[in-house]
Amino acid sequence: MAQGIFVGLSTIDVVYSVDGFPTPNSKVAARSQDVFVGGPATNAAITFAHLGGRPSLVTAVGRHVLADVIRKELQAQSVQLIDLNPGFDDAPVISSVSVDRAGGRNVISANAIRISAPVPEVDENMLAQARIVLVDGHFMPACQAWAAAARARGTPVVLDGGSWKDGTGDLLANIDVAICSADFRPPGCADENKTLHYLKSRGVKRIAITHGPEPVRFESGSSSGTLRVPQVEAVDTMGAGDIFHGAFCYFSATGRGFVESLAEAAQVAAESCRYRGTRAWMKSYSGEVAL
Repeated sequence: MAQGIFVGLSTIDVVYSVDGFPTPNSKVAARSQDVFVGGPATNAAITFAHLGGRPSLVTAVGRHVLADVIRKELQAQSVQLIDLNPGFDDAPVISSVSVDRAGGRNVISANAIRISAPVPEVDENMLAQARIVLVDGHFMPACQAWAAAARARGTPVVLDGGSWKDGTGDLLANIDVAICSADFRPPGCADENKTLHYLKSRGVKRIAITHGPEPVRFESGSSSGTLRVPQVEAVDTMGAGDIFHGAFCYFSATGRGFVESLAEAAQVAAESCRYRGTRAWMKSYSGEVAL
C-alpha cells in the first residue's frame, strides 16, 4: 500500500448555501448548512486514503473541544495525525464559507496564523516508508523541514501552490513537482508564462497549472502541453483542487508517470464536482486498488 505524507492546514469548514451574498449590515437565511473538515493538505490526504493509500497528515490541531471534530474525521478516513501543537488550547482554524446558486463562493478564514507551530522534528522512520510528500505552504517551517528531509532521501515532494506565501521561495529549493492554481503568482510574475519561468529557474522540474474546468497546462523537462479536464455538470467545486492534489499524489506514488497522474487526478476531481461538499463523491467513486 502506497504511503504518503501531507504537511499543512487542517480546518473546520462551516458551509452555507445561499440565494445571494449579504450586503453590509444585512442578514440572509441559508438554504442549507454543512460542516466539513477541510484544508488543502487535509482534503488531499483524505483523497489519498480513499483511493487506496496510507496517508499521514502533519498539521496543528491542539486540544480544544472542537479539535475532536478534526481528530474523529481523520480517524474515520484512515488518516494518521501528527499534531504540530498538541498543547494548543484555543479553537482550531474555522472557516466560514458561503456558496450562492451560481456557484460563487465567499470564504472567511484565519488560516494558520493563529496557531504557533514550532519547527518540528521530522519522523525519519515514517519518511523512510513514504513514496511521496505533499506540502501546502501553511505552517511553513513544517513544510520546509519535511520537504528538505524528503529531498535528502530522494522522496518526491509535491507543492500545492494555491497562493504565494511567505517562505515559498525557500521551500521551492526542495520541490520536485509544483501543481499550482492559475492565481499562483511569485513576486514579480505578472502572468502565467512568467510564473512557469520562475518555477523552472528555481529548479522545479515538473509543473502543472490548473484552470478549473479548463485544460491543465503542464511542463516536464522538454515536454509541455495541455490536458483536457472532463466536463461534468458541476454541483459544487468546493475542495476540487485539494482532491486533485491528493489524487495526483496517489497515482504518482503507485507508479504512474507525471502526465498520466495528472490525467487520472483530473478525472477524480471532476467527479467530485458532481456532488455537494468534499466527501459525497466518495460514495460513488470506489477508487483504485493500491499497487
